[in-house]
Amino acid sequence: MLDAIRWDTDLIRRYDLAGPRYTSYPTAVQFDSQVGTFDLFHALRDSRKALRPLSLYVHVPFCANICYYCACNKVITKDRGRALPYLQRLEQEIQLIACHLDPAQKVEQLHFGGGTPTFLSHDELRQLMARLRKHFNLLDNDSGDYGIEIDPREADWSTMGLLRELGFNRVSIGLQDLDPAVQRAVNRLQSLEETRAVIDAARTLQFRSINIDLIYGLPKQTPENFARTVDEVISLQPDRLSVFNYAHLPERFMPQRRINSNDLPAPAQKLEMLQRTIEQLTAAGYRYIGMDHFALPDDELAIAQEESTLQRNFQGYTTHGHCDLIGLGVSAISQIGDLYCQNSSDLTQYQNALASAQLATNRGLVCNADDRLRRAVIQQLICHFDLEFAEIEQAFNIDFRGYFGELWPQLQDMAKDGLIELDNERITVLPAGRLLVRSVCMVFDAYLEHTNRQRFSRVI
Repeated sequence: MLDAIRWDTDLIRRYDLAGPRYTSYPTAVQFDSQVGTFDLFHALRDSRKALRPLSLYVHVPFCANICYYCACNKVITKDRGRALPYLQRLEQEIQLIACHLDPAQKVEQLHFGGGTPTFLSHDELRQLMARLRKHFNLLDNDSGDYGIEIDPREADWSTMGLLRELGFNRVSIGLQDLDPAVQRAVNRLQSLEETRAVIDAARTLQFRSINIDLIYGLPKQTPENFARTVDEVISLQPDRLSVFNYAHLPERFMPQRRINSNDLPAPAQKLEMLQRTIEQLTAAGYRYIGMDHFALPDDELAIAQEESTLQRNFQGYTTHGHCDLIGLGVSAISQIGDLYCQNSSDLTQYQNALASAQLATNRGLVCNADDRLRRAVIQQLICHFDLEFAEIEQAFNIDFRGYFGELWPQLQDMAKDGLIELDNERITVLPAGRLLVRSVCMVFDAYLEHTNRQRFSRVI
């Protein structure tokens, strides 16, 4: 079975390394300032000529309250008025980007992230969606995957009704943990009742999919209290679950400095939390998709994995990897053909650039032939746990064993350790290696040797 996982503590301890999550290859760490607006316009022109379908990501950075664990690009403020000037600049960006695309290019996927997208008022959400519909070809028949991240403390039945009316049919709900001591330690007090109310509303309003985010490794967590959280979440029956490993990097993320490191669970406890969680979710019928993600068997991600069509991009696992991804808003990343580019992560710089009628693109990367080849290898492994050399050889006109000859000893070591099965025709990630698939992918990462690993979280 695709979702089979075998827990091997010794293997996990040996291969639990710090490394990328591979929402892209090359990763955003490799972006530099040599890529700018001209490169973006060139890529948009190619997208227009090819009439490629689109995926839109809209970043809303504002949060009313700070969660100490958070590593997202955000602005903490109680002043709801700060959204207005940002939305004005965002609307300018929408217009500047859209005029380089063809109205026939359909938006198959739309995602609002943050921050807290529901920080915006109902009128602001209406206006933003109206601007997107004016300048992009959004689908009106509810066939697109249009999702939004929800903080249940910032949403109620009327909010959910508005979102459904505006065309959203998927919601992702931040929960993290239900234990009050853990919530106090990370400054996110959120009751089960608040979360259940939003989920009940989503189901009544016929949202197509509900995702819940959990984090293990937070302060005050124990295997016992986290298991209780997982049981409560299973009772809510989300279609998908993301179970993330908390990476404590206070030197990089200032809010994490408010977390008492003495309150963090020991590495052995974190492993136990993950092992129990996998057992609980598997017993409840969830399938392990990969990279912290679980889904019910009838979910689109599970079906896509069964049919070998699952892909991965900056929005995580997706069924829309064939789309050009347009990132809108501060810090947003686009992937258009072989171009990756990112807007300024500084709110003032982002707004000033657009106030001058300039796009805020300030870094990125154009993939070369080697990048494209390794991207295909990594994507296949991370989505399907299986790689046939012949497919790569045919697509890129190479001899796989010859091209990656210097990597062969590492792969043979992994095969001896039971992570993978290796022969002259394919690599298969074995059940004991599926939790560690990032470590397998790292073998093919040409940049990793020269990258500071402290920038990445550990695999487990």
